[in-house]
Amino acid sequence: MRLPEDYNDHSGLTPTVFSAIVAVTLFVGVILAAVLLINNQRPARAQTNKQKSVFAEEIEEEGSSVDTGEPLRTDEILTGSTLSPDDLDFWDLYPEETAQAPEPEKESVEETVENDPASDGKHTLIKYADGEEEWLLISPYLPKHEYDFTKLVYQSNLMKYYEEGNLVSFVGADISKNQDYVDFVELKKAGVDYVMLRVGARGYGSGQLVLDEYFADNIRRASDAGLEIGVYFSSQAITTDEAVEEANMVLENIRDYSITYPVAFRMESVENDASRIDSLSKSEKTEIARAFLDAVQNAGYKPMLYGNKEWLLKQIDLSKLTSYDIWLSQEEDIPDYPYRFTMWQYTKKASIDGIAGNASLNISFIDYSEK
Repeated sequence: MRLPEDYNDHSGLTPTVFSAIVAVTLFVGVILAAVLLINNQRPARAQTNKQKSVFAEEIEEEGSSVDTGEPLRTDEILTGSTLSPDDLDFWDLYPEETAQAPEPEKESVEETVENDPASDGKHTLIKYADGEEEWLLISPYLPKHEYDFTKLVYQSNLMKYYEEGNLVSFVGADISKNQDYVDFVELKKAGVDYVMLRVGARGYGSGQLVLDEYFADNIRRASDAGLEIGVYFSSQAITTDEAVEEANMVLENIRDYSITYPVAFRMESVENDASRIDSLSKSEKTEIARAFLDAVQNAGYKPMLYGNKEWLLKQIDLSKLTSYDIWLSQEEDIPDYPYRFTMWQYTKKASIDGIAGNASLNISFIDYSEK
């Protein structure tokens, strides 16, 4: 009789034999799968090769290599492209980096310099009383002056202008009651050729016409001293009718004297106070000035427009006043007013024999007494 643990079943497979059978079965399965996969890829590969062959034949029949006559390479035929791997090397198209600044930046800097209004020769600077500045474009249509300011010289504290070694300018002084009593004989001895005398003014608040209280005495004694004489009026007209009224006042008071220099229209804003012309537009100021100047010209005198650079360029329209001479007021060693002018007030604080206080001196580039 046997115990249960001594039982030996000889009728089944051993573990070793069973493992071997499983391994063989798996190996055969892998081989069959690989065969099936290879057989499935053959038709697609054959189709692709067939297409490449047909494509190559078509290219050969059409002679479709490039016009250089060179035969297509194998890789060109198979891919249908005329590019090779070397053709795709585009890095040589770019320049090597250098330590210098990029050229576009340099050009940008040059462009900025060229567009600088201070150096482009196309702009002129306006300096306002409040300290603000503005660059204005110079009009190509307005007549320009042709003076060579290297020919300006100071002689005996007077400004003079020479051409080819010959003096071609004339010294002037503008005078009103603000200069008090003037010794015109001494003024002439000091080198003054002509005077611009104020006839009168219109009140900037009241609008009343006022004759300069020194005018009658000044014009008589200046004439006796042998000075050439011009006059001006300080306007505050707000209509063309008022401008004509001012011109008629001037004409009435100079008719008995020899006026060889211009009759000037002078309109200015009042410093540190409001004036009746402050509300006028640029167009209105222009029309008022023209009304005065036309009345003077129609009476047979030479009209002239007075103003500083800011007034002439910003407050009136010079394009409508080009037929009149300009009396420029600019206290500089060299004026930078770009347009034509014939008389220049270069200082209001000069010292000269014949005038006790500050003298306003001028230079005329024209001898009006000969015109």
